Amino acid sequence: MNTYLIYGFKTALNGLKANKSRSSLTILGIVIGIAAIILIMAIGQGAQDLILNQIRGLGSETIFVGPGREPQGPSEFTEILSDSLKNKEVEALKDPAMVPGVKRLSPIVLQVMTVAFENETKRINVVGASDLLMEIMEIYPEKGIFFGEEEIKQYSSVVVLGYEVKKELFGDSDALGEKIKIKDRNFKVIGALPQKGRVGMFDVDNMVVVPYTTLQKYVLGTNFYNTILVQAEGEAAVTRVAGDIERTLRELHNIDDPSKDDFHVMTQVSMAERVGIVTDALTALLLSVAAISLIVGGIGIMNIMLVSVTERTREIGLRKAVGATENDILIQFLLEAVLLTAIGGIIGIAVGAGFSFLTSLILTQVVGFGWGFSFPFSAAAAGLIVSSLVGLIFGLYPARKAAAKKDPIEALRYE
Repeated sequence: MNTYLIYGFKTALNGLKANKSRSSLTILGIVIGIAAIILIMAIGQGAQDLILNQIRGLGSETIFVGPGREPQGPSEFTEILSDSLKNKEVEALKDPAMVPGVKRLSPIVLQVMTVAFENETKRINVVGASDLLMEIMEIYPEKGIFFGEEEIKQYSSVVVLGYEVKKELFGDSDALGEKIKIKDRNFKVIGALPQKGRVGMFDVDNMVVVPYTTLQKYVLGTNFYNTILVQAEGEAAVTRVAGDIERTLRELHNIDDPSKDDFHVMTQVSMAERVGIVTDALTALLLSVAAISLIVGGIGIMNIMLVSVTERTREIGLRKAVGATENDILIQFLLEAVLLTAIGGIIGIAVGAGFSFLTSLILTQVVGFGWGFSFPFSAAAAGLIVSSLVGLIFGLYPARKAAAKKDPIEALRYE
């Protein structure tokens, strides 16, 4: 049986070699389809890894409490604009009797605003927070200091600059002691952060940090927070603390039905799960589009194989005349189709891997995303199997037609 299959493969290979140009064009659809699948899977995995690494950068003990019900779709995005988190919520979460296991917490106020120094201006994220934000992200001033609880209580007009902000407004100067203007209010520069890039939801290099009390009272004139950042006493306590936060806020807001929550609580684990669901859904959607090219490629192979069967009628007649059975002819043409798609699959994997690596290189070196290259071995194996199955399925009809050709005498007379 092995000898029989080896002979069938050799015969099929000889048939493909006899029409190299046609064979090359035939597998083009398969190459494109498999390359697209590899590229999509690699980009999807790279995106997921990038987001998860940013989430992990905020520490496994960190819990985010956001206003409004967690959006379940684009139509519910306005839920996060709720003003449900205020001082009473902060004080309740600080109470050890209500939420035991909280090490520290910090309200966060975030607003895109214009920052000015003399004639230089820059529109950036102005973050109102405490020094807990920097501790969680493990970012400490490269020059100067960070403000503390005293500045928060006194509504001090002090600011810590991100790396790019300091560079654009002050150049090589350390900027310490200088004053920048945020919405007609002067803030004294007391610190400058090192180059860090993006950590979680924060683009550290392109933001400035001020006491949240000052930003609320003197700049925005609001009394609610965009986020409350909670640090649990340990990683093991995170789930329990998150549950206590939900229970406390429901009691405070008189909510009996969890589906009517006007807040949402996220831990690193829950955020990672949501990221996985979103990226998997997007990847599946894109894969379904890429799969269409495989179907088109399969149809193309079937059409070319049918043409090939017609053109090789004399060859089929000759093989039958020297003793080949219908089964021999069937296997030969079927193996030709499978070999075509398998070769196309291998080339597609190589092309997809090359484009994936190039994409990660561009995103890392040019855009600065820190996008790691991840080769999807499972997708490569699946792509090779699928491409072979495409050849098997779409090559079956032409192979059966070749095997059912007329008797050898009539086939030999065909022109």
